[in-house]
Amino acid sequence: MSNTITILFVDDDDIFALLFQKRLENFEGTSFHILRQPDVDGALAFLEQPNEIDIIVTDYTLGDKTGKDFVLSLKERNCTIPVVFLTVNQDVQLALEVMKLGVQDYLLKSEITSHVIPQSLLRIVEKSRLKNEFMELEIKKNRLDVMQKLVVEVSEQIHTPLMEMKKTIGVLEQGIVPEKATKYFKLIDENLDRLLIKLDKLRNLKEDKTVQYIGNIKMIDLS
Repeated sequence: MSNTITILFVDDDDIFALLFQKRLENFEGTSFHILRQPDVDGALAFLEQPNEIDIIVTDYTLGDKTGKDFVLSLKERNCTIPVVFLTVNQDVQLALEVMKLGVQDYLLKSEITSHVIPQSLLRIVEKSRLKNEFMELEIKKNRLDVMQKLVVEVSEQIHTPLMEMKKTIGVLEQGIVPEKATKYFKLIDENLDRLLIKLDKLRNLKEDKTVQYIGNIKMIDLS
């Protein structure tokens, strides 16, 4: 797991933004990379670009919009990056309300000098990364199950004619045939063996592993 956490920090307060950066820079054991946007529109525009953000930390009051407006906009865009609110008000009702929207934590700006903020961000990011890893494993497992089912169905239809072809080649090789034809028969037989080996590997595939083939096309790795 990477020791660097990339934060999209949304806040229009220059002084607090500097304090936030300094506090995280001084936190031992984890490196925090902070990318700042001053408002909701800027943050949303930034997220439209390719990026690798681990967590979004946002002030609740953002000009004419609120952190709640921001979260709703993120949900509309199917953004799955965890969000944390920083606020000056300890409003329990508001905290419960935004948690229902999927906000991961609701922290007080007054805690900027303590370990609470960096430790909370680290905990949330680690949880998010583990969740994503688990989901990737589930996707690979489901895809492998589908592939195996398809391969078994197809191999049952291919295996029999391949074996019949090998028998036919064996019969032909026993007859009197020109030397050139014998070489062709041997080549065909070797290729049939390769096909049968690959087919057997497909039937017993245990890992969803692919390699680059041409362009954006990938193929199953049977090595």
